[in-house]
Amino acid sequence: MDGGGAGAGVGGSEGELTAQETALYDRQIRVWGVDAQKRLSKSHVLVCGMNGTTIEFCKNIVLAGVGSLSLMDDHVVTEDDLNANFLIPPDESIYGGRSRAEVCCESLVDFNPMVRVSVEKGDPSLIDGEFLDKFDIVVLSRASLKTKLFINENCRKRSKHIAFYTIDCKDSCGEIFVDLQKHSYVQKKPGGSTEQQELTYPSLQEAISVPWSNLPKKTSKLYFAMRVLEDYELSEGRSPGETTLSDIHAVLARRKDMCDKMSLNESRIPTTLVERLLAAGKKEHPPVCAILGGILGQEVIKSISCKGDPVKNFFYFDVADGKGVIEDIPPPPAN
Repeated sequence: MDGGGAGAGVGGSEGELTAQETALYDRQIRVWGVDAQKRLSKSHVLVCGMNGTTIEFCKNIVLAGVGSLSLMDDHVVTEDDLNANFLIPPDESIYGGRSRAEVCCESLVDFNPMVRVSVEKGDPSLIDGEFLDKFDIVVLSRASLKTKLFINENCRKRSKHIAFYTIDCKDSCGEIFVDLQKHSYVQKKPGGSTEQQELTYPSLQEAISVPWSNLPKKTSKLYFAMRVLEDYELSEGRSPGETTLSDIHAVLARRKDMCDKMSLNESRIPTTLVERLLAAGKKEHPPVCAILGGILGQEVIKSISCKGDPVKNFFYFDVADGKGVIEDIPPPPAN
């Protein structure tokens, strides 16, 4: 993978914060402490797919003072990208013929010159494990299910701990998946005391393989609907967002097949919700992007700092009810 970027070096000797960093991050250090800020300043993040949700996330962690941020998205900027991506200036003389990653990189450097922001050229579906060793956090967006599973599996195979996230916005709906593998963190108890906690996360493959009939009745409808859409796109060789309302009958047939196989009533995946997801295509609703990007930024900072209860392991947001919902989807039972 080819890289290039800009930004100042981070961290003082032996991982200590420089005087400049301490002054710049003074307010947040008061919130989560010096040790958390040191961990953040030594962390390296890879984001694959530059869109409305990921640029909100990138903005948040760059302002927070992450050590380095690498962007991977070779797609050439189009006019459609301007709808939700505020990092791309609305001037074709600036973005014309250039990749999303290159244009977004230039804008992000201005947010915090102390963070190194760079571009990694390449195809996320071809990323190898050795390349992943450079990072502590990997975020994937608008990738096929095959690519998500491939990168998640490679993250888990590495000797170092690599946290894996996916984030996707379908206009007025959104999903975040989290795999922290084994994660230890400090939980604050009522009264101010703290307690060490440990969580074990399933892989994405495990989380989407659990029989639907085993899940609680209150499980988010979006969890099921997103699985139906992913399964349909995978079987048809479609990229995310390429399935539209013209495919509704085929997608509903896939819904029926999956519900029959999983012993789930089709009413748990309302046709109106499926229609909304298909109508969205590749559209993103900027306010929903801001919510999802904010949540993901918060989760990554919690993961790096090892402070606070992290999401385990799906987060959903839907404008229709205005609620954010966390779903803890366990791995399927062992045979």
